[in-house]
Amino acid sequence: MGLHAPESATTVRVRDGKALLTDGPFAETKEQIGGVVVLECENREQAVKSAGSHLWAAIGTIGIRELL
Repeated sequence: MGLHAPESATTVRVRDGKALLTDGPFAETKEQIGGVVVLECENREQAVKSAGSHLWAAIGTIGIRELL
């Protein structure tokens, strides 16, 4: 099991109750170390919605990448 290229990532942050999406893996290195969560979603939109409701999005960032 692997991941698509980092360039295909979407980064999700929630600030002041609003989801902020960024194309690409633009998190700082210190932000990328925290854990891995594998979600089974129908599509990218569902993955973004799920990530946006996760606690980590409110205190850091979540990078979304599809599995190969």
